[in-house]
Amino acid sequence: MAAANRLAAEKSPYLRQHAENPVDWFPWGDAAFAKALTEDKPVFLSIGYSTCHWCHVMAHESFEDAEVAKALADGFVAVKVDREERPDVDAVYMAACQALSGRGGWPLTILMFPDGRPFFAATYLPKTGAPGRPGLLDILAAARQAWDGRRGELESATGRILEHLRESAPAPAGVPGPDIFGKALDQLARSFDAARGGFGPAPKFPSPHILLFLLDQAARTGDPAPRAMAEQTLAAMALGGIHDHIGHGYHRYATDADWLVPHFEKMLSDQAMLLLAHAETAHAASDAGTQAFHRQAALDLAGYMDRALSAPDGGFFTAEDADSEGVEGKFYVWTTHEVRAALPPDDAAFFINLFNMTDDGNFLDESTRRKTGANIPHLAQPVRQWAAARGLDPDAVAARAEAVRQRLFAVRELRVHPHRDEKILADINGLAIAALARAARLLDRPELAKRAQAAADFVLTHMRDDKGRLLHRFCDGQAAVPGFLDDYAFLAWGLFELHQTTLDPASLANALALADILAVRFADHTRGGFFLTADDAESLALRPKDLFDAAVPSGNAVALFLLTALGRLAHRPDLEDAARTVIPALAPLAADYPAGFTHFLSALAFATDPDALATLTGDPNAPDTMALLAALRRAAIPGLLINFVAQDGPARVALCRDRTCLPPVGSVEALEGILGEGRCGGAAPTPPAGA
Repeated sequence: MAAANRLAAEKSPYLRQHAENPVDWFPWGDAAFAKALTEDKPVFLSIGYSTCHWCHVMAHESFEDAEVAKALADGFVAVKVDREERPDVDAVYMAACQALSGRGGWPLTILMFPDGRPFFAATYLPKTGAPGRPGLLDILAAARQAWDGRRGELESATGRILEHLRESAPAPAGVPGPDIFGKALDQLARSFDAARGGFGPAPKFPSPHILLFLLDQAARTGDPAPRAMAEQTLAAMALGGIHDHIGHGYHRYATDADWLVPHFEKMLSDQAMLLLAHAETAHAASDAGTQAFHRQAALDLAGYMDRALSAPDGGFFTAEDADSEGVEGKFYVWTTHEVRAALPPDDAAFFINLFNMTDDGNFLDESTRRKTGANIPHLAQPVRQWAAARGLDPDAVAARAEAVRQRLFAVRELRVHPHRDEKILADINGLAIAALARAARLLDRPELAKRAQAAADFVLTHMRDDKGRLLHRFCDGQAAVPGFLDDYAFLAWGLFELHQTTLDPASLANALALADILAVRFADHTRGGFFLTADDAESLALRPKDLFDAAVPSGNAVALFLLTALGRLAHRPDLEDAARTVIPALAPLAADYPAGFTHFLSALAFATDPDALATLTGDPNAPDTMALLAALRRAAIPGLLINFVAQDGPARVALCRDRTCLPPVGSVEALEGILGEGRCGGAAPTPPAGA
């Protein structure tokens, strides 16, 4: 076993994975850059994360290799960064990579000056090259030659890169008109795969923020077409191999157009956002079968999060790896022989038939592309429909399928598990809290709100400094790294959703405290919106600003919704003013391709629609209070906010729309009458105003 390097003292699971490399790694910090400056060496920066498959491949090929280690030691100072621990560092150098190569991804490989200015960027590099594609050793040799003999060229190159990045942000624009929503829907409809669900060709990503935008537009306009696209996509995913039918949860993405063959990594962020999408779909569905299908999918997801990703004190861990025993997907696939060995013959035949398994299998060997005999279980149709099509009792078949699943799950638990990244991240926990809290009220499952509250309590207790400011990462008993925009925006969103579900004033107070820090410390006073880092954060080559929806919504899009909602709920026009600065910052980017900014568009629809606020007063435990609250939630008014004031006497509701309030009412019948007349926006949905 190799001697441990400096990374052995780090908390990050990803850095620890490299602690026994022969590479003389430094963690990101002053010591690495001081050494590079003193020894006049460029910095070799490698960025990844612990559940990244190609990061593992590059590690095995190169960073465990003595020849590569010597080349790095002789000519460079090697620095390793966990992108999930330092998203600010990742954002700066990912932008440089995209500017230089037109692509991005992980592992991210950067060569730079000791002061952090990049002059080369790439993603995965094999150890040795092939015709037309240099390998890592080739790149290192060429970089050293340039460093020693043509450094002026590198200075010029890095200057051009940084100038391009500084000037690439568009000038702020005005508030988009209402046609931007229709333009986004048209773009999504054109890329929609009507046969299989999803958008565009393989690989297919879940993109839950797109699905949430479609559901929101259907609710606002009354047009069923956007909801149909969302429902079909979610159903295809829930039936396909991207869904873990034995242990639940969703894998990262599908490598094929049929949602069958996944990249097997599981991320908390995906589970949270897809939980939200399934819950919203179940709540909006008029068909009982569709409603039940998505309701169960949402509850299965929440169950997976609680079982597989829960930290002991209430937070949520970050992800599970794709690989086990060095093979991607090995934990998740089944041969028919394994199924027959685990189950009685009748149950084995039933499961093999239901989940479309064959003796040849459908999972190909990655190197030979030949069938391995292993199967990715998947369904052709929902279990109850499958039963009805065969003249069987749907309830009985569903119960049998669940019993067999539990048997196979118990057998699978004996396998070697994939690595679990046990970092707790404030931002991704915020997404989980938001999803669980909203799902709790959409599905009337209060236990989900309790689980959300436990996660919120953990972050608020263990991941703040003595000034009340958030820390981004908690791992191995230690919280560290000053919070980023996403930490404040996502966690405050989660606390806002908790308040809307439980009506607990403490959640609202905590959300407002975070929003105040966000609005002051992260504001871009020149171009609008918010930077990723606070105004007193570590200085990098650039101050990063994330405007694009990616695997998770952009922090700016969430901030637009959050600050608007909190401003309206707490009568804080200063927060609404801060929210509005996001619109001109994102508007020019969204103008040409709004389908790439769907979470921003959902927030924009909310922010530019007239406000809708219901103030409920009464005894929080009294039946009349609960009845009025249930009526408000049944109405499903887009953008409706609910505030509660505890007081003696009968329950009353005062409805306000666009700063105009109606007289309070005290009965469900009177409330439903107002809502039915559309006097609070409940009966006659209209397209959101754009200005």
